[in-house]
Amino acid sequence: MSDTFLYTTTLDPRAKPLIDELIFEYDSRYGTYFNAEGAAAELNRYPPEAFAPPHGNFLLLLRDGETIGGGAFKHYDDRTAEFKRIWTRHDLRRQGLARKLLVELELQAARQGYQRIYLTTGFRQPEAVGLYLNNGYTALFDTSVDPEIYRSLPFEKDVSQLAQFHSHETSGSKPRLAVAGR
Repeated sequence: MSDTFLYTTTLDPRAKPLIDELIFEYDSRYGTYFNAEGAAAELNRYPPEAFAPPHGNFLLLLRDGETIGGGAFKHYDDRTAEFKRIWTRHDLRRQGLARKLLVELELQAARQGYQRIYLTTGFRQPEAVGLYLNNGYTALFDTSVDPEIYRSLPFEKDVSQLAQFHSHETSGSKPRLAVAGR
């Protein structure tokens, strides 16, 4: 069993399983709560270029060539990357894959010059909330109240120490294959 990271684009055919399962998962958790057109409209809200270097990136996690996870980031402000759509295949959850994706995306954002990560997750995704809280993210909302009052739950993390450590590396403007689990 071999897991690898692949930096590519949202248009890569290997991204289709990730996008299809995200649509299914978001629709099953939220229906039309956020958008009358459902998750497909949300996933198409940003053009592919938003998740492309030099300001963004799109990551797939492949196992023996098959897409099992992924995530992306885009420009939020000059020092902040916004993480989007961190996902692992439903039948492979609880194996630490989302954490591997999160760490790799943080490193890549730092390599591309970002010092801070911002992200949001939905109030019906307690697994994501746990992932972020357990990996050094600060909740930008009151975690002691019912999360549904917020609808969208924002988090942030300072990665400036990673940015300083990786400032000598390239920006990753080309698709890059990297071994998972560094």
